[in-house]
Amino acid sequence: MGDILYSKFPDLTLSQHIFHLTNPSSSQIVQNASLKFLQTAIEEKEMAPLYRYLAHPTEGILNMLGEGTSAQPTADSYGMTAIRRTPSNATNLLATRRPSLTVSLPWDEALYEKLVKANEAELEAIKKEEEEAVEKAGDTEVQSAKGKRAEFWTRVGHKDKGIAEYETLFEKTSILGTKIDIVLAIIRTGLFFGDKLLVKKTIDRASALVESGGDWDRRNRLKAYQGLHLLTVRSYSLAAPLLLDSLSTFTSYELCNYSSLVVYAVLAGSVSLKRVDFKTKVVDAPEIKAILGDSSDKLAALSGALSAGPSAGDEDMPDAGTTTSATPRPAAVNLTTLGQSTAEEQDAESAIDFSSLADLVGSLYTGTYTKFFDSLGTVETNFLSQDRYLYEHRHWFIREMRLRGYQQLLQSYRVVGLRSMAKDFGVTIDFLDKDLSNFIATDRVPCTIDRVNEVIETNRPGDKNRQYADVVKQGDQLITKLQKYGQSVRLRGSERG
Repeated sequence: MGDILYSKFPDLTLSQHIFHLTNPSSSQIVQNASLKFLQTAIEEKEMAPLYRYLAHPTEGILNMLGEGTSAQPTADSYGMTAIRRTPSNATNLLATRRPSLTVSLPWDEALYEKLVKANEAELEAIKKEEEEAVEKAGDTEVQSAKGKRAEFWTRVGHKDKGIAEYETLFEKTSILGTKIDIVLAIIRTGLFFGDKLLVKKTIDRASALVESGGDWDRRNRLKAYQGLHLLTVRSYSLAAPLLLDSLSTFTSYELCNYSSLVVYAVLAGSVSLKRVDFKTKVVDAPEIKAILGDSSDKLAALSGALSAGPSAGDEDMPDAGTTTSATPRPAAVNLTTLGQSTAEEQDAESAIDFSSLADLVGSLYTGTYTKFFDSLGTVETNFLSQDRYLYEHRHWFIREMRLRGYQQLLQSYRVVGLRSMAKDFGVTIDFLDKDLSNFIATDRVPCTIDRVNEVIETNRPGDKNRQYADVVKQGDQLITKLQKYGQSVRLRGSERG
């Protein structure tokens, strides 16, 4: 169906830099670098609407004075309409709703006027090209000219007009592949501005188009889009298989780089997959071993010697307590697309240290719980707190991973010493008691804590006992509802008498 169209804009790396400006976990060096990147991008790409949306003294989301202003767009003296602000979208684009900026994006009225004039001149040139295409050329040239208008608004960062132009282009396009490319561009626009509802609706729309006859490449691209969206709405169990499947066929560099995809896939798989699937799809996956494994694993993965499966080296896994070297891992490499990514993309990925992620995976599977908790804290610092898609759910992820560790240890024993378990996890007895109590109260861990004797007794009822307990619980709820209904009927009958 031809090359992928409309994939250059919006630049999602720019939204990550905007996130860093308001992220209290980002270092001063990172924030300064992000500010420089953002200012350069705004000037080079002439992004007047985005500049106003971010930094305007009264309407910009980075300016505290803009909080609570009218949600209706307003036009400036040049006729440029500001992007409509909504609190939910602003929150998802930024790290916090009310950012406390140590590095701010200054407002320069002269720069804004210069960018607006450049935008008006470019729009006039596009309009002239459209008119000439209508008069002298065919439908293909007309569609190409209209596509430039849609890409223009997406490039300069105007969400509403960009989507409106893409919708117009979609209605006048008959080629299925082009329709899918347009919808994918709308999805990325929603991801850029943190509009989860728009992303969900548009992904459903793209799925229907792909199922109606989309080619293999676009089908695989959509899989990565779906996985990333599910990650942003905390559906890790649904995101994990999509992201893990995308590792071997990933080409959606307009969505994220391959290193980020590896991080998303490993984290989603670690928190949601059952132990057997975790072993097969994460611990033994060739694409992941090529990045998180030791030197021999990387060499074997690159040569194709590694294979993932239920029995792929399971007998060779080290026992609990065995430690592995925490040397920095090199950058991620997509084994199936070597040579397709640009040198700039590969250089950008080379700075990532995957050692804490590798330690998290290895220690969870081998049951090295002290190391597991240590690496979990490092992963939070290095990955969860630094990524705009992971930041919102970082506390939930850490809590679920602690629960996963507790469940994995307790399922092997009938009675466990409280002091011994606290030592295994490298925490105090009081912390373990409080943390486990919260999970016990919500029926997440089937055990009881005897603090006097300092033991934890697990309680794993059989299927029949569990079914019986469910029937009793649901029966009690039904009887309560019937009693309330009966009382209501009797009251109404007495009123009628």
